[in-house]
Amino acid sequence: METIPAAMAAAAHRFGDAEALVDGPVRLSWRQLHHQVRTFAGALFADGIRPGDRVAVCAPNSHHWVIAALGALHTGATLVPVNTRFTAAETADLLTRSHAKALVVARDFLGRDRLAELDETPPVVVEVPWPERSVEPIDVEVKPDDLSDVLFTSGTTGRSKGVMSAHRQALGVARAWAELGGLTDSDRYLVINPFFHSFGYKAGILACVLTGATIVPQATFDVPAAMRLIETERITVLPGPPTIYQTMLDHPDRARLDLSSLRLAVTGAATVPVVLIERMRTELRFDTVLTAYGLTEAVVATMCRPADDPHTIAHTCGRAAAGFELRIAETGEVLLRGENVMLGYLDDPAATAAAVDEDGWLHTGDIGRLDERGYLTITDRLKDMYISGGFNVYPAEVEQALARLRGVAESAVVGVPDERMGEVGRAYVIRNDQGLSTEDVLAHCRQELANYKIPREVEFRDALPRNASGKVLKRELR
Repeated sequence: METIPAAMAAAAHRFGDAEALVDGPVRLSWRQLHHQVRTFAGALFADGIRPGDRVAVCAPNSHHWVIAALGALHTGATLVPVNTRFTAAETADLLTRSHAKALVVARDFLGRDRLAELDETPPVVVEVPWPERSVEPIDVEVKPDDLSDVLFTSGTTGRSKGVMSAHRQALGVARAWAELGGLTDSDRYLVINPFFHSFGYKAGILACVLTGATIVPQATFDVPAAMRLIETERITVLPGPPTIYQTMLDHPDRARLDLSSLRLAVTGAATVPVVLIERMRTELRFDTVLTAYGLTEAVVATMCRPADDPHTIAHTCGRAAAGFELRIAETGEVLLRGENVMLGYLDDPAATAAAVDEDGWLHTGDIGRLDERGYLTITDRLKDMYISGGFNVYPAEVEQALARLRGVAESAVVGVPDERMGEVGRAYVIRNDQGLSTEDVLAHCRQELANYKIPREVEFRDALPRNASGKVLKRELR
């Protein structure tokens, strides 16, 4: 079961008529899902798609995305997920660079017609929803080392890169995540992380395929709608960024809804306050809250364990997972090695060589430290660190301190030039209490941080610049 088609066939056999996917009125059993996937593969095959071709999917989280992605993989083709927030130019660039032969696209999403925006399209275009076709379901032989997907990075520091993974690797990281979270066929998994992202696709769809957990996709995260889904569909698994849980906790409708089915939350970021972990357990009633660390090039690198205490969960990303070796370089950079490190960057051997050294260590670009138990704490991105008066300052540490100040909804800290100190910190703050002042922020930092770490400037904003994956673009703030 080291290929995704084999895993899907095994799920249909093991879980049969159990619910595999729920998307509004669409309810599919594992057997039905498998049939639809093989039928979609047959349609692609009839359109000329063959093993080794690239099939791009640009659509929101839905049953269509699941069927199209798994169907493409069933033809022996390589899946290329497209970020639905990409501009037309970014999408066109990705289609060209991936040599996509087919594009599965939802035309109407978030007020844009993504197909009409493109000047050129691949030879095969399938619109979502697609009409029924009279084609035979197919099965094509796929091998564990065959290229399963090319996922393009967020591009926070420049042009995105296509990360290549094999079938065995995609399943390897999905299996590790599912095992550490204790996923079973009795779980119902609300997937709010976008399917075009490695988390939504591999720790979402593939984790469910391996365990029989029910996939419940949400196209765009809407707090009231998500909480209603938790109640009506008895959702047990809800991973996401910390802001999602904070928003749920603060929502006025929360007390009127039954969220007692929730079992597992998995989150991750440099700033996860201990109080948030505790409130998720006591108020949202999660049995298990875990933090994790990953990146497109490795997907699931580290993860906490269910027995870990709130302080460990809030202040670390857990210990190595998915068979990875983990160490910290002299520069403080986090290095990873293992069979699930990416195959390389698409058509970019120079970038691949720069990222994965001769000994097989992936240079993540993240700064971190390991404790005596082997638990990792990410302190920042290598590129985000700045030097103030000769001292290294890691913005994530400052952001962690700001997260503990009542009234701060989110923050981003960058280094800006200073004649005397070289660089000093500037904090961009989104506040949920308009009474919060600059002096309040600085006074809190003086209590929490060494002098050289205290921002010299504070700017309140209504929003922060973000890339298509939702990550803050600190290069724009600089």
